[in-house]
Parts: sequence; structure tokens; C-alpha cells
Amino acid sequence: MKKLVLVMVMALFAIAVQAQEKKGAQIIFKEKSIDFGDITQGDKVEHKFVFENTGDAPLVISNVAVTCGCTAPNWPKTPIAPGEKGEMKVVFNSAGKMGKQNSVVRVYSNAAEPIEKVSLISNVLPKGN
Repeated sequence: MKKLVLVMVMALFAIAVQAQEKKGAQIIFKEKSIDFGDITQGDKVEHKFVFENTGDAPLVISNVAVTCGCTAPNWPKTPIAPGEKGEMKVVFNSAGKMGKQNSVVRVYSNAAEPIEKVSLISNVLPKGN
């Protein structure tokens, strides 16, 4: 009898934990980073990071922060409904940069994990003469 009660309590606890995980907005990026490989100094590269709201409430991206002025993000300003997808375009300008670059973009939202990171990676080579 004690084992049955213990199993029932554990099952209810597992259900409660699982139910809590689904509350609110959830942002899931299709990819967390993109590597452009070698690019030439002065090149601009861009990528659209696709994400989905897998939660049960509208997702609101409140801010996007970058590591330097060489990176420019453009994100949706309207809420993303549960089950819907969105895109965040990020442009990296390699002017004045040399060598390995990792431009990190921090995405602030109302999701259960309020800060997500994506990045653009490249190796900037000097311009040919």
C-alpha cells in the first residue's frame, strides 16, 4: 500500500513539473550560430535567425543587444503567437576588423529563459592589393 501511495505521489509530482514547464512563452532558435568562414575586410554578411514560440503565451522580444557597433540586428516588434515562427536579421560589417570574429547577439524576451544568445562567426582576411 505504501508503495502505491509513493508511486501516485511521484506521478502527480511529475505531472505538476511537466505542466509548469509549458507555461508562458518559449523561444527556440533553429540554429544558435552561423559560421561564414573566411571573408574579406569590408565585407558585410547577414543571416536570418529563425525562431519559434513553442510556449502557450505570446512571445515578446523586448530588446536585442550586440557586442559591438559592427553588428546590426532587426527583430520583430510585435508579439509572436504560440506555435508561430519569426525571424531576426543580423548584419555583420567587417570594416576595421581582422582575424577571427564572434559577434554575439543577446535576445531579451518574456520567455521562460529570458536571455538567449546567437552568434555570427567569421575570419576576416585583409583586402587584396
